[in-house]
Amino acid sequence: MATLKFRLSAKADKATGQSEILVRFFHGHFDQSAKTNIFVLPQYWNPQAQRVIIPKARVMSAEAKALTSQLARINARLSEVAEHINASFMAAGAGKVALPEKWLVELLQEYNFPKAPESRAVLDVMERFINEREVSESNTRHAQAVWRAFKRFLLYEGMEEATVEDITEDTLRAFVDYLREEYTFYDVEEDKDGRRRVVYLDSRFKAAIQAVPESRLPAQRGQNAINKFLDCLRTFYRWALAKDITTHNPFRKFSVPEYLYGTPYYITVEERNQLAACDLSDRPRLAEQRDIFVFQCVIGCRVSDLRHLTKASIIGGAVEYIPRKTKEGKPYTVRVPLNAVALQIVERYKDLPGDALLPCISDQNYNYAIKEVFTAAGLTRPVTILNPTTREEEKRPLNEVASSHLARRCFIGNLYKRVQDPNLIGKLSGHVEGSKAFARYRDIDEEMRRGLVDMLV
Repeated sequence: MATLKFRLSAKADKATGQSEILVRFFHGHFDQSAKTNIFVLPQYWNPQAQRVIIPKARVMSAEAKALTSQLARINARLSEVAEHINASFMAAGAGKVALPEKWLVELLQEYNFPKAPESRAVLDVMERFINEREVSESNTRHAQAVWRAFKRFLLYEGMEEATVEDITEDTLRAFVDYLREEYTFYDVEEDKDGRRRVVYLDSRFKAAIQAVPESRLPAQRGQNAINKFLDCLRTFYRWALAKDITTHNPFRKFSVPEYLYGTPYYITVEERNQLAACDLSDRPRLAEQRDIFVFQCVIGCRVSDLRHLTKASIIGGAVEYIPRKTKEGKPYTVRVPLNAVALQIVERYKDLPGDALLPCISDQNYNYAIKEVFTAAGLTRPVTILNPTTREEEKRPLNEVASSHLARRCFIGNLYKRVQDPNLIGKLSGHVEGSKAFARYRDIDEEMRRGLVDMLV
């Protein structure tokens, strides 16, 4: 039978004069002691009874009553501790299973200082999801953007305290509607002096956007953009299920709509050379961004990888990097030999201060600069694009739709015209073997169609 004994520590606190009550628990060969975190003045301790002595008097002052009440609470606390130790010992196998060396110490530590239960609020759990996952910088930024939009939605709907279990299929449908309509909740007016001000058309949205602001007000979103928000939420729930945070998954019967992409377009090698030859001597800063774009066209990396290239990335006449987008999966090194165009640009910026390979600027300003470069070079031919909002095809001049990703498409599209092997090109572009995304970067152009038909002659 297990035995439990209380005793008073011989040490007394110099400030209060109180001593801590210690506990010893033993059963057969099991024998452990621990501190209870319960303190009492030595004169009120009865070692034989292992309890606190409560003074008795016919008439007690208010001070004496307070002391009596305090001592009674200590005895009650000792009884609770004894009951907790005995119950925990029985639950742990009553001595039939070996217990850790500090079992009693840890048991009372947890009992006296219980951990606050982890929040089940969906926004709190999403924050944990964002902070704990080891993913690329771009994936983290996207997840943070989804969190902000989702928080605004919950505030807008009066659901800011919603738990992970409160999110249902209907909630997801309402979130889709919110993402689609958010840009309609405000207007921007301009006064006679040209000053712009935001006019909120919905008081609930005003409160939500002020609580969760963005660097730019939400713009109209197409279905593909909304799908990316939903994909992030679905990944979050898969993570929560894997972490045993919940058994609830609102995506079990909710399907994310299909992504729709237009016909891939890219600039030719001749157009790339036209950009490189464009005289921008009067605009040196723009010339720098032109050089960076041309360099990206001949190595094919994503802009997130381009910004992190350093002088040390050039090894043996080639650029080497680990794609940041796939870094969290199976990291691998992409090695792209530098052709004459790339080597000339690297040489041009070899004296750039610091470790950076090229004078990169923010993604947004880089995209603005690319459009200016295309305009200056006269690259304005019409291309067919898919309007992300209406999902209808439309014609737009190339200089209006050019962006950093066009450089990656230029690299992949022109290589594919010469070598129709996605896996081989993927070794240079950083796509994993069999990547479904690869199809979005190349198209079977007229020249390739003729070549295929000629095979039948």
